[in-house]
Amino acid sequence: MSLPALREHRRHSPDRGHRVVIVGGGAAGLELATQLGERFRRKGTGSVTLIDRSRTHLWKPLLHALAAGSLDPGDHELDYLAHAYWHGIRYVFGPMIGLDRQAREVHIGETRDIEGKQITPEMRIGYDTLVIAVGSVTHDFGTPGVAEHAIPLETPDQSKRFNRRLINAFLHAQAQPEAIRSGQLHIAIVGAGATGTELAAELHHTVRELVAFGLDRIDPLRDIRIILLEASPRILPALPENIAAAATALLGKLGVEARTGSRVQRVREDGIELADRSFIPAELVVWAAGVKAPDVLRDLDGLESNRINQLVVRPTLQTTRDDNIFAIGDCAQCPREGHDTPVPPRAQAAHQQAAHLLREIPRRIAGKPLRPYVYRDYGSLVTLGRYSTYGSLMGSLIGSNFRVQGLIARLMYNSLYKLHLLALSGRRRRAFRLFGRGLSRRSRPQIKLH
Repeated sequence: MSLPALREHRRHSPDRGHRVVIVGGGAAGLELATQLGERFRRKGTGSVTLIDRSRTHLWKPLLHALAAGSLDPGDHELDYLAHAYWHGIRYVFGPMIGLDRQAREVHIGETRDIEGKQITPEMRIGYDTLVIAVGSVTHDFGTPGVAEHAIPLETPDQSKRFNRRLINAFLHAQAQPEAIRSGQLHIAIVGAGATGTELAAELHHTVRELVAFGLDRIDPLRDIRIILLEASPRILPALPENIAAAATALLGKLGVEARTGSRVQRVREDGIELADRSFIPAELVVWAAGVKAPDVLRDLDGLESNRINQLVVRPTLQTTRDDNIFAIGDCAQCPREGHDTPVPPRAQAAHQQAAHLLREIPRRIAGKPLRPYVYRDYGSLVTLGRYSTYGSLMGSLIGSNFRVQGLIARLMYNSLYKLHLLALSGRRRRAFRLFGRGLSRRSRPQIKLH
């Protein structure tokens, strides 16, 4: 039998069932893989393969807290290998590097350890239905010096890297024989969207906690400075103006300097050059100014993509040039009914799209027509560490001026994470996880010190 014939035979062999391959284990991909894997295991109608270049999953809205040191990753990271075993999923470790739509195969690149030894080889994974949910990566807009001197916060590894550099900078300042120089403990955050704004507030608290652990040569009021830079006229440009105004006022009370209308010209080792030729000295620079889909989607075997590499999909979430391939989450440009702009890249959209495909993929297997996905805006929330939480409820359903803040907003913000855990683990496993996390918090410092 020829290779193409063998592939076709395997694809339609009744004992294999319908093969669903999901690339990307973020919020959307992992929720879909988990619940679809459970359904297939019960009914025996198919199989689920999850492909991801990482070994663990961490909910992306927590990355700013991980970077600031107020979150211990061990309490929140989920191991893909164990999770896949528990939920009837096949887990494949490695990055997607290409696609063969005619053969219906995903190309997976090899992986190597830090010493250069191969962990897994290149491989090809066959599919009947492919779901691409690879999320987004940092977009530096070609700004010189970003790759060399700024740290993005798109992955747990990047957040951990920033936290290590933060602690090292403070330890160095404490131990050096000379006086702390101007700018040595300054932190510049480029981009005042949700990630940048939340990080600024979280850092205000955690750096003071860090200093309190015996770093007596550092004066927080004199030596530490947090600067939040935004090219738009205001911070949180995607949220209603009243929420942005409240967040700006609170950051000002905390001593965080929010500079709007500030476009970055270059990032240097010792700080940031702005387009108006002014210079901001900073030991640490975080780049949170923009995102795009990964470059691998730019020309993925002829699939249509936009200028930021997102795959263009129809209302059914199928790609415009291949009905066998779906895209969800931040890597997809999905039309929004009644709007000129697509579905916004928010966690609630990823969750909704995963839930939608959980219903529609069984219909596809059964040969039934697919129903369109309709985005429902339930509002936006932003948390400023332990100081406050702001948001608008229900978005366009009841009007963006319906504002919440304080305890109610914080409870709602936390409930989004609880819903994510519920989708992944079920009620009983989530309860044990939360109980164990509460016990461990009582036996360690409230910030990460290493």
